[in-house]
Amino acid sequence: MAVGITTGNSIGFIGLGIMGASMARNCMKAGYTVHGYTRTKARAEAVIADGLVWQDSPAALAKACDVVITMVGYPQDVEETYFGDAGVIFNARPGAYLIDMTTSSPSLAQRIAEEAEARGLHAVDAPVSGGDVGAREGTLAIMCGGRQEDFDAVLPVFQAMGKNIALLGPAGAGQHTKMVNQIVIAGTIMGVAEAMSYAGKAGLDRNKVLDVIGAGAAGGFQLNVLGRRMAQGDFAPGFFVHHFQKDMGIASAEAVDMGLDLRALELAADQFRRYVEEKNGRERGTHGILELYD
Repeated sequence: MAVGITTGNSIGFIGLGIMGASMARNCMKAGYTVHGYTRTKARAEAVIADGLVWQDSPAALAKACDVVITMVGYPQDVEETYFGDAGVIFNARPGAYLIDMTTSSPSLAQRIAEEAEARGLHAVDAPVSGGDVGAREGTLAIMCGGRQEDFDAVLPVFQAMGKNIALLGPAGAGQHTKMVNQIVIAGTIMGVAEAMSYAGKAGLDRNKVLDVIGAGAAGGFQLNVLGRRMAQGDFAPGFFVHHFQKDMGIASAEAVDMGLDLRALELAADQFRRYVEEKNGRERGTHGILELYD
């Protein structure tokens, strides 16, 4: 039976961007010793100042930690981080827990789990939802795939970062659930952008509109948080457009494999492609899609 992780265990974070830095801080606040690595050390200086122990490579971090958490950008980044002689799997401590919290492909999550098991390691795929706000406040939704005993062992770590935490099935189930989440967001953020565009053209005060409809059936994170940012003209990224495009691409490929025709998802993907090409929106937050309308 897997032994549960306690604050006596060390945790390593690979990827200390908008999400990863806040998640690492919350683990430190919970009492864990947290190590970290990211490709550009300068971007991690603030969290290092808060007490994070810097490591010079993923391999060095894996050798130093009982739990390794990855929060990187793309599936190819995940693959490079986990596999090969310099990868996490080859360099992990015996019995270590490997948790990929990147939004990545279900098949890659299954491959990591298989390779980890072959080396006596424990793997859980655990993508998140809640954006920069959820990461900062420790209220992320965490969607997990893996074995029950491994999930139970690392649950205290998840509880330092999130509030709605669930095991959805075997390896890859967490990533499939995140695709469900992203499909919902794809349609919803388009609806919010169109609604805010309509409000503006109708001469309404967008903030007052949000005060009213945000408390009704239309309410939710995309409207109440990102809609408010739209109304204020603040398109700084909590979640980058190019990362969302990556997610929609994964979801679309999985849907094709399942024989599904998800037209709202494809429309959203096309609109975000236009936003990148016509408005240079790649590094904006997803709510910046309003600029395509306004």
